[in-house]
Amino acid sequence: MLASRGITVWTLLAVVPVLLLAGCSFAGDGGSPAGAATGPAAPGRGAAPAASPAPFDVAAENARPGTPGWKIRKRGGTGEIEGYADRVSVLPGEGFRLFVSTTTPGFRTEAFRVGWYGGAQARKVWESPRQAGTRQAFPKVSDRNYTVTAPWRPSLTVPTNGWPEGVYLLRLTADSGAQRYVPITLRSADATGRLVLLNATTTWQAYNTWGGYNLYAGPSGYGDRSRAVSFDRPYDKDGTGKYMAYEHPAIVLAEKTGLKLAYATDNDLHADGGLLRGARGLVTLGHDEYWSTAMRTNVTRARDGGVNVAFLGANAVNRHIRLGPTRLGADRLVTCYKDAAEDPVAKTDPKESTQDWRLPPAPRPESDLIGIMYNCFPAAGSFTVRRSGSWLFRGTGVRRGTAFPGLIGPETDAINPAGPTPRPIEVLAHSRIDCGGVPMTAQATYYTTRSGSGVVATGTMRWVCAMRGPECGHGITEAGRRFVTKVTENLLHAMAAGPLGTAHPANDDLPEFSPY
Repeated sequence: MLASRGITVWTLLAVVPVLLLAGCSFAGDGGSPAGAATGPAAPGRGAAPAASPAPFDVAAENARPGTPGWKIRKRGGTGEIEGYADRVSVLPGEGFRLFVSTTTPGFRTEAFRVGWYGGAQARKVWESPRQAGTRQAFPKVSDRNYTVTAPWRPSLTVPTNGWPEGVYLLRLTADSGAQRYVPITLRSADATGRLVLLNATTTWQAYNTWGGYNLYAGPSGYGDRSRAVSFDRPYDKDGTGKYMAYEHPAIVLAEKTGLKLAYATDNDLHADGGLLRGARGLVTLGHDEYWSTAMRTNVTRARDGGVNVAFLGANAVNRHIRLGPTRLGADRLVTCYKDAAEDPVAKTDPKESTQDWRLPPAPRPESDLIGIMYNCFPAAGSFTVRRSGSWLFRGTGVRRGTAFPGLIGPETDAINPAGPTPRPIEVLAHSRIDCGGVPMTAQATYYTTRSGSGVVATGTMRWVCAMRGPECGHGITEAGRRFVTKVTENLLHAMAAGPLGTAHPANDDLPEFSPY
């Protein structure tokens, strides 16, 4: 959520009732040839996945040598090199197409899997030979909903045979040396017994300004913003959307633990009602704002079936969306009018109208799932511990009132006195914040359910960024980095062990708590 909505204050919340062309490919650490890339393939699910691989071993994968030089060295000028994939995620062994535009005669592509790798944070698993480059068509903007697409021809088909499941960054390098990323997730076919790490792909796309429009603004401001955004275009800036700021440090930390992990995107959570079947937990990261009905239904059902959930951010599940098809496939169009009065579906199917989840015509506040709900932008403050004896804080040395500067912001969540609030719930942290000049508070919470599951919410969007320590900026200290890292490790290990509510039943303290 951005400032176009203004400061959200509790008085407002209270009114809501309960409210690749052919060529060779290389595998390993940039080593020996492992097959051949194919020419552009037809749209669809891509090449058939390889035979069932051995169970994925996160610790063994991260024991392999990393590739320190995975980062972009030179972004280059506008349009010098950029691209996108025709799939948001694929199963290991499935191919996908890249659509690349460059002002230079040629380019090449490298694929890096994100992980710990002894601190290198990525490992190169594949590279293409040099491809002929072309400057592709200009962005196309629809007359109806200001939807931007890149009507490009496919440049390359990328094979993923032998690639481990996980989060990948494809680095495009033009002949000039200019570089951009294209993100792709190799999703897990089975999450049984594992923690599912969720890429917030619908939110990445909502904020993507490539082509001059996103769900917040167009060239003239809020009025000509997109009402629907498409995955059929590159991401702006370095090409990763919001991944680097809000997800990368958490993915690296999770891989460092060696726990059993699985990988998925918002699009997968929407499309696959069984994605969380048998999982130990779902981990959503720093900024996962845009959720469809299916996404929310699937997570709620999993929670009620004993699957733990962690929200390592704020402003999650705030916007209601619909997903639809584009010319390249299903669920590649994110629709969000942000206003029921504009959305034609509001009259025919009110429950599918796209505005904030808490608002009419069918209000369903996100606190029913998260425990807390969005309350402020722009927020600034210190994360202040309240329940220092919590199992989550073991090994941190904190006491009641211990504060970590800069950890609160730029958006926050808090308990809404008007509810709904799941019970029993513990208020782990209670932080006084400045919300654009208005004094407010933010909370972090933990609640448990009858199924035995537990749900943890940090209540601040800066939680994942703080894993970088002072490099995050905003006054984050090394002590703050150590705190966030240890708490997250405690959380992941406990979630992986089984239902949190069985091992750590919440002791309700809401009656003694005041949000003011």
